[in-house]
Amino acid sequence: MKKIFSKGLFLTMLGLIMSSLIFAQADKSKRASPPETATGTVDGSHITINYSSPAVKGRKIWGGLVPYDKVWRLGANEATTFETSKDIKVEGKKLPAGKYTLYATPGEKEWTFIFNSKTMDNGKPVWGIKDEKGTTTEDPATDVLRVMAKPEKSSSFNERMKIDVTKNGFVVEWENLKVPVSIK
Repeated sequence: MKKIFSKGLFLTMLGLIMSSLIFAQADKSKRASPPETATGTVDGSHITINYSSPAVKGRKIWGGLVPYDKVWRLGANEATTFETSKDIKVEGKKLPAGKYTLYATPGEKEWTFIFNSKTMDNGKPVWGIKDEKGTTTEDPATDVLRVMAKPEKSSSFNERMKIDVTKNGFVVEWENLKVPVSIK
């Protein structure tokens, strides 16, 4: 009888521990790269950018963790999304109103930002990468727009990647770098 009670107690405790771990995983704010949202109005259009914010943690970011000249999911976890309420011009090129996944190809002297129409995969948000090599889920066949922007030295160190919507567009900042992208 004592053995049955002990096994039952053990299994109950194990179940409670497992459920708390599952619920902790569901709480995205507890992730190493927590979700963030940047919002604002640019030239009459409401812009919303949802992304996950990785940290430097002493790592070499540009040309290291984030390789140059390779498509990057612009953050961590799920692919970054960009939504505009009206048609806009990004770096002088038209982007229709709608929701997009937003990727980037960082370069030492120039970055490419990629707006892609695929935001869902089998009813779930597109994950940012598809394999252990870090290959992104970006599919050139569903790209809507590609624009170029020039990186600049940031005025301060940013431990966490952040994206801000400004009156002139949006800016990506992380480590000692910032990349402004104009919107009109």
